[in-house]
Amino acid sequence: MKIPSRALALVAASSLALTACSMDSTGSTPSGSAGVGAVGVDLPRADSDFWNAYARYIPEKATEAGVELATTTNSQNNIQTLISNVDSMVTQGAKAVVMAPQDTGAIGPKLDELAGKGIPVISVDTRPDNGKVYMVVRADNRAYGTKACEFLGEKLGGKGKVVEFQGSLSSINGRDRSEAFKECMDTKFPDITVFEEPTDWEGSKAQAALETRLATDPDIKGVYMQAGGVFLDPTLQLLKQRGLLVPPSDPRHIFIVSNDGIPQELDAIRKGEIDATVSQPADTYAGIALHWAKQAMSGTTPKEGPTEHGSNVIALPNGFEDQLPAPLVTKDNVDDPALWGNSANS
Repeated sequence: MKIPSRALALVAASSLALTACSMDSTGSTPSGSAGVGAVGVDLPRADSDFWNAYARYIPEKATEAGVELATTTNSQNNIQTLISNVDSMVTQGAKAVVMAPQDTGAIGPKLDELAGKGIPVISVDTRPDNGKVYMVVRADNRAYGTKACEFLGEKLGGKGKVVEFQGSLSSINGRDRSEAFKECMDTKFPDITVFEEPTDWEGSKAQAALETRLATDPDIKGVYMQAGGVFLDPTLQLLKQRGLLVPPSDPRHIFIVSNDGIPQELDAIRKGEIDATVSQPADTYAGIALHWAKQAMSGTTPKEGPTEHGSNVIALPNGFEDQLPAPLVTKDNVDDPALWGNSANS
């Protein structure tokens, strides 16, 4: 199911004009609250083109939103480093924290500790399993898995073999994408064999797994990469070495669908090296996260329902989630100017 490009355009437009939150999406602001304070931002990793793009957008979107940035750190995919970084931010005076915890189970106690200190947390792209959050800013990750399944299932005519590079299953994103992909394949395409390959979001593990599968099952016809930012380059390198990096018109072509929407993926779609991706808006992730941080410091209570930036806020057991649209990108819409990957400074 594709999301109309005009919906994504609304998201992009709103991230350029992050002011007060719509009354459609938030409650009232208590009198006397000024929304003054600095926001600490922890970047989750530096080995992903997607997250590096997100990092570049942070200072730009902070300026547009009128948000003062405190410390910006990088936890390098390590939960203990994230906890240490957050402690340093608080010591240095951060009044709100934006993070993207890759281990969504282990961060819970630290979130509750921050909530007890009155420091709101906005979690980007990942939804903590427990622990209080003010807002989660992410797209529907189950939809990622379903869209990838439906695309590959149709391209393969419901038969054949597919390799799935699973993200870390300690992450809600890895679980959501993997579970939805499996459910869709089992239900809609039972004659497709799926090889589930754990990767912990590491490109080297994905490349090694694909190399092994091509040796044992040379008739692989599809690949689902749950994160193009880390899996794209090693996958294309291996296929090129094997003489399998050929256009869709060639019978040897292996159909590939990815997740992220980075410029490199869009270029690969244009070249016929991969066939589709689900675009996560790195620019809007940054802008909307800082927008909610500003709202949190102002004392605004989020409200369920549609927002002015084309998304939908839902209630969680431990907070709220702003669900942003993420379209499937193919050769048919790869040049859409509303896609963040077509305007990224990469």
